[in-house]
Amino acid sequence: MPAPTQTWARVHERAGAIFSASMLVLLSETVTGGIGLVMWSLTQESPVPPFTASFLGWVFLVLLMVFAAVIVPLGNVVLSAGVVPLVVVLAGWAGRRFGGREAWYWVPMVAAVVLLPVPGALSALGTGVLAALVIWLVGTAGIAIAALVARRLLLPGRPHLTGGVMFLRVGLWGTLAVVTVFVLSGIGLCAGMAYEPPRLTRAGAVGAYSDGKGGTLTLMADGKATARGVRGYGGFREAGEPCDGIGSWSFSPGRGPWDQTVEAVIEGCPDFGAWSVFGSGERPKLFISIGDPDSMDFYVLERGAPAGA
Repeated sequence: MPAPTQTWARVHERAGAIFSASMLVLLSETVTGGIGLVMWSLTQESPVPPFTASFLGWVFLVLLMVFAAVIVPLGNVVLSAGVVPLVVVLAGWAGRRFGGREAWYWVPMVAAVVLLPVPGALSALGTGVLAALVIWLVGTAGIAIAALVARRLLLPGRPHLTGGVMFLRVGLWGTLAVVTVFVLSGIGLCAGMAYEPPRLTRAGAVGAYSDGKGGTLTLMADGKATARGVRGYGGFREAGEPCDGIGSWSFSPGRGPWDQTVEAVIEGCPDFGAWSVFGSGERPKLFISIGDPDSMDFYVLERGAPAGA
């Protein structure tokens, strides 16, 4: 049976170059992935403005970057010194054992197997099944790419490169990838890719809004409003009783899309307050905070069919 020690010997011989290459590949993946994740989050429908809309949001981002600057390199050291070489060695052994020769496609398969405990561990910690599977797939791809770069250094006829040379080579390409993703993300933000609530008008706010649990708030074109089973969460109340009533409503465009409000005054529903706007132009939503505004809990009503006058 072909022994893994054959590949271990080659990995040990070029350990410095493999470690440097793996570290920089993983770092580049982390940074570009982080930028991509932030961009994706900015495009998602949300009832609250993105962190870039406030000074405190930028402070949080800076602190998060400082934290990542410490944690990410430590994690990459562990992966580059242990997991990536292990994947390279096992992929070489599996190729010789089951295919008669080493082949690149064994690397992602072995990486997936090595990281198999990850979804189970994440699920045990309360992560959803889908999220755990996505993290496993992303982790498998990241480790596989680093292992493929390391494997290339072991191919017959490849020059013996030092860790310093690999640091410069991979660092150059990694920096180019990060800058490219950063620039494209900036262009996307300037082009309006980031989510903003729909800009409503008073006429555009007319309609019947439902909480999906039997509660409806109907805003009529003549300024009248009716509530059926809608819960009030004004102030710092953690919960409100369903209420029915009739009253009036008004619309304020505010200073921009994030400041639009619908003020509904319903007799018998004292805890309404001002509803903020998000959603889309076709399906606008109204929401109010539940309890402490910093808790990020919201009571949401979504508009269905337009209401008559």
